[in-house]
Amino acid sequence: MESQFEWKEEYSIGVESIDKEHRRLFKIITKLLSFGEEKKGQWACQEGIKYFKEHAMKHFEDEEKYMRSVNYSGYDTHKHLHENFRKNTLPALEEELERSDYSQDAVDHFIGVCTGWLIGHTLTEDRAITGEGVSKWVDLLPSEELEAMKKVILQLVYDMFRLESQVVSETYGGEKFGKGVYYRLVYGSDENEKKSEIILVFEEKLLINTVGKAMGIQTNKLDSMLINAARYTARQFVDRVREHLPDAELYEVKEENLLTYEQFREIFERDKMQVSLLFDTGAGYFAYCVIAPHLLDKGVGTPLEVDNAMDEIENYLKKREEPKKQKILVVDDSMTIREGMKNLLCEDYEIAVAQSGMSALQSIILDKPDLVLLDYEMPVCDGKKVLEMIRSETQFTGLPVIFLTGRTDQESVRNVISLKPDGYLSKLLKPEDIKKKIDIFFDNRTT
Repeated sequence: MESQFEWKEEYSIGVESIDKEHRRLFKIITKLLSFGEEKKGQWACQEGIKYFKEHAMKHFEDEEKYMRSVNYSGYDTHKHLHENFRKNTLPALEEELERSDYSQDAVDHFIGVCTGWLIGHTLTEDRAITGEGVSKWVDLLPSEELEAMKKVILQLVYDMFRLESQVVSETYGGEKFGKGVYYRLVYGSDENEKKSEIILVFEEKLLINTVGKAMGIQTNKLDSMLINAARYTARQFVDRVREHLPDAELYEVKEENLLTYEQFREIFERDKMQVSLLFDTGAGYFAYCVIAPHLLDKGVGTPLEVDNAMDEIENYLKKREEPKKQKILVVDDSMTIREGMKNLLCEDYEIAVAQSGMSALQSIILDKPDLVLLDYEMPVCDGKKVLEMIRSETQFTGLPVIFLTGRTDQESVRNVISLKPDGYLSKLLKPEDIKKKIDIFFDNRTT
């Protein structure tokens, strides 16, 4: 029986030009669904997806034109949603289709994400244009903080599972993508009433391809052992991300749930998200959702009003002129060294850490530091190889690299110096001496 994705009157917003294009997009999705059931060829899917994309882009232009004509107050937010779908979601979905040669999973991802996005966008954001609804995305974290969180998550996925991921959407709307596992953590504090909820949505095959693979499980089905292992892995993952949030140490887990999709949707529709990111890891999809309104207390500036505008602008300009901390990337396979260096330097510098040569290169590409402290002796990809790779990239040829070494014999020192780093530090030095040498290094660069 052919799947139907039918237009319903409840989707109408009362603007004929917009409703007409919505109906067309619904028909295209219905056709794509039928292609999947009838096992139509790759060419048919390609043409259908191309047709959907063309009409979606035209629809966005027409809708934005209409919003401008009625002076819609939420225009900037609405346009941002269009831009995210246009620049992030569709390209990521298309890349997956091409990479997998239009596999059934990739086609299902495309249809599932686009269907969910279209329904959610029509019922909330488009209704808000006419005053019959309220935008769901008015309380997102500011873009700078959201970018920082994306980088942290991408790096963690690589560090933990060696998967190169990409962001599919910055405004994941809760749509299904294959069989999913919905895992919820609620954090709270005994000192105040603030709480935060973090919901991770995993495509089933992602858990099998990562946690299951690490456990040596051969089956392609979830079982209780794998779910329990995934829970603990997810907890570690979330805790690593939360390290980068303000006051994270004040909150602890108060509740933990495995949700059905219906329970997940109920939460999603009830509460506004501050973060709702969808990722493609290449081994499966996952979403990272955060409900924590108190994060906006520090993330959003004072509203500009007539009586405070000039003062707030002056304060804003002063803050922009404040010097930012120099960023140091500490690369070492020893957690003790990484954490020790981080604790030693974090008061005066912004510190990032990496546990291997490959994760160091990933970090440098995502967010170029001002200095790399590089362990000379690491397994697989040692300091020498990492330095050579850094120097081979034109954009990083001037990036300062100082070797960290546990050896002080003359031959080892000669080997280090022959690679022409910007310096070397012995791990055997007293912490205060290491800190002093790094301070001097930056002082000399600014004089």
